[in-house]
Amino acid sequence: MKLGELASRLGAELRGDAELEITGVKGIEEAGPTEITFVANPRYAGLARKTHAAAVLVEPEFQEIGAATLRLKNPYLAFSRALAFFYQPPVYSPGIHPTAVIDLGAEIGEGAHIGAYVVVGPHVRLGAHATLLPHVVLYPGVQTGTHLFAHAHAVVRENCVLGDHVTLENGAIVGADGFGFAKNESGHWEKIPQSGPVRLGSRVDVQANACIDRATVGATEIGEGTKVDNLVQVGHGSRVGENTLLCAQTGLAGSSIVGNNVILAGQTGIAGHCTVGDGVILTAQSAVSHDVPPGKMISGSPGFDNRVWLRAVTIFQRLPELLKRLDRVEKKLAAQTPPESTPDQNGSRE
Repeated sequence: MKLGELASRLGAELRGDAELEITGVKGIEEAGPTEITFVANPRYAGLARKTHAAAVLVEPEFQEIGAATLRLKNPYLAFSRALAFFYQPPVYSPGIHPTAVIDLGAEIGEGAHIGAYVVVGPHVRLGAHATLLPHVVLYPGVQTGTHLFAHAHAVVRENCVLGDHVTLENGAIVGADGFGFAKNESGHWEKIPQSGPVRLGSRVDVQANACIDRATVGATEIGEGTKVDNLVQVGHGSRVGENTLLCAQTGLAGSSIVGNNVILAGQTGIAGHCTVGDGVILTAQSAVSHDVPPGKMISGSPGFDNRVWLRAVTIFQRLPELLKRLDRVEKKLAAQTPPESTPDQNGSRE
């Protein structure tokens, strides 16, 4: 593809040779003379001046560099779209593999691709243009919208409901039993039935080996456009809003409520029955056991305001030095303080 055509497709202002032939997309340090790359973070501006790439996707105000530039407001998004021009994932033609097991009571929408050893249970309603790759299992009563894409070994448990354009990566589990047990008279843990399904909105992605538990009663809900990263745990009865990111190894205890446009960075945690408002950001490895108002940025465990946390971390790193200084000050003050006088035999003080 010519660089000029690529710029036109992306809606970018081209500064450079429109006739350059582009063969692919790579990172800024790996890209060669027939490939494009991008800069979305100012920290990488220096690498842009040294890159061997044919062209760099940058913001409109970016400095001039030796390579050609494609200038537009969101270079990272444009980079993602450029990738789609050069990388095409496998295409799965409609059809049902002879080893698939499909209950006679299941409804299969038109254009479905059902791979080897897939199991579709009774009363399942699979929407049109679904792709189920090998060893996917849909338990009884599952309902899905159109264009479900379930990679190998994904599982959707009984009576769960999925919207349109849902993607389940390898090993994703939707609707496994929530972690519910009550201690009986003998002191043994007795399992609490988990009767409520999981409901995923449209355009939800559940990445590899993530687990979204079914509810004890009611439902566990994930809003439209939300993305659930690898190894995330969403506890039973939780509700997550729209366009929220749950990043790797994040854990939501049961009955957590998370708003819209929230970012929970890697290894964050939310205690049960807590509410996290719209637009909140929890930085990596943060944990909260209290409600968080909308718009806050929280850090630390236990979590508190990010700006205060940054100051606290700076002070924490200096504690050994500050302790030594305090010790020196105390010794100096002690040396400057005269000893307390004692009364003589007549009662006067010397």
